[in-house]
Amino acid sequence: MLKVFRTSAILEGISYLALFGFTMPLKYWAEIPEPNQWVGYAHGILFIVFIVLAGIFCWERKWGIRRFVIFFIASLLPFGTFYADKKYLRTASS
Repeated sequence: MLKVFRTSAILEGISYLALFGFTMPLKYWAEIPEPNQWVGYAHGILFIVFIVLAGIFCWERKWGIRRFVIFFIASLLPFGTFYADKKYLRTASS
């Protein structure tokens, strides 16, 4: 289950960067909205999956609300989920 959580963190981070770094410029500068719509849907789903899994893991492993808040804030920041994966999730598998 930890592998699924780590994978969701990485995929959520990639979708965040793709949405704001690639498809938003396509939408507004090149007037091509379709990629933004699809990446936006994927990012929304991955965001929800990441937050739900963060809640489950914080509950099961008794990590506390502080770590959940860290995961939540990380999901809102560019590269945040990559940081959370490296600092908290890789060490959790050891």
